[in-house]
Amino acid sequence: MTVAVTRTKAEQAYSESFEAVAQKLPGGRAVAEARKAAIGAFAGLGFPHRRIEEWKYTDLRSTLKEALPPAIADATRVSVADLEAALGGLAELDAHRVVFVNGTHRPALSSAGREKGLEIGPLAFALDRSAGDASIRPSAPGQEAMIALNTAFMTDGALVHVAKGVRLAKPLLLIFVRAGKEPRLLTTRNSLTIGSGAEATIIEAHVALPGAGAGQANALSEIAVGDDAGVVHVKCTLEGAGTSHVAGWLATLGAKARYRAFHLTAGTALVRNNLLATFRGEDAKLDISGCFLGRDAEHIDTTLVVDHAVPGCESRELFKGVLAGKARGVFQGKVIVRPDAQKTDGKQMAQVLMLSEDAEFDSKPELEIYADDVVCGHGSTAAELDRNLLFYMRARGVPLEVARRLLIESFVGEALDKVEDQRLREALSAMTVGRLSGLVA
Repeated sequence: MTVAVTRTKAEQAYSESFEAVAQKLPGGRAVAEARKAAIGAFAGLGFPHRRIEEWKYTDLRSTLKEALPPAIADATRVSVADLEAALGGLAELDAHRVVFVNGTHRPALSSAGREKGLEIGPLAFALDRSAGDASIRPSAPGQEAMIALNTAFMTDGALVHVAKGVRLAKPLLLIFVRAGKEPRLLTTRNSLTIGSGAEATIIEAHVALPGAGAGQANALSEIAVGDDAGVVHVKCTLEGAGTSHVAGWLATLGAKARYRAFHLTAGTALVRNNLLATFRGEDAKLDISGCFLGRDAEHIDTTLVVDHAVPGCESRELFKGVLAGKARGVFQGKVIVRPDAQKTDGKQMAQVLMLSEDAEFDSKPELEIYADDVVCGHGSTAAELDRNLLFYMRARGVPLEVARRLLIESFVGEALDKVEDQRLREALSAMTVGRLSGLVA
């Protein structure tokens, strides 16, 4: 028996929208064919929904009810002052900047200096020049439909290559700005390649200018960490009320690679961060941590899959959340240990502070182990502020709101301490504290 799947108006509208704008999107014939195949894949799959296990807590089919017009070759005016204000603490970092406004590269706002062994370019330029692009793929495990949609509509992004053995003197700051009052779909993709023995710090900042219209974002980053390379990869998602942000990170680690990732998420109506990390070489180390802050009816979903495909690798995951109002937090973390991945060491933890009886936290930690010589564990907790600690601080003259704020800052501080670079950690801490004030009040 054949069961017909009814598509929502938004799903149908995206297929129609693609037909209308396909000629305006960057890329030659081969890229156009990849886009056409991708929109066909999306039309068959539709938005992920609650009947798909990985999406049971974040039903995009019922949430994304409107297909927004895609932003293409946008020319919205943005000043340096606007950009600095949106970046907050990150504006103080001495970094190579690559700026995209509404999904389009802005050289005038960028300040990526020349550094030996560092190549940076816009994706749109590469697509126009290339007969085909190996980085374009319409699907990947766990997020097929959204990656297909990304492939169909992607307008720009950063192509980064750090040569073998190069140690970057400054971080690379990739800035994605939402500007203008018109609600639009922003679709970006980054391809990051870190050569063997190289070291780099890469920061992605997804921000909105004051007064920017609510919209949708579909962002994808693919990063290949070479053998014996070291990478710090940070993402800040601060896209504004009323905006949905669906993103994917696809990371592969070579032998003896060191990959440290951190996510800060706040001030966005709907966020789905989907992370897939795969060990390709032995003796590699992975550390993924994050802090998410939710208020009102915000929905923040972090779904993580760590694939130990080879022996002798180590993974650590720590996520801290603070939820107020009717906010909902989701953490799904799966650690897979393949049959040949002996001597695997994997640990995972998600912890949340509930500041309201109406807040909700859904946690689903998983271990999928097919090897016998491993050390793996996971845990998850959700709790209110400790009343005994509050009483202790108040008994020593600390006002209630100050005591609450200090305890919350201490709670999220454990995740922030995972960021080893002091300047970057201080910038992230300042941004976090600023956002926490709105939750505690």
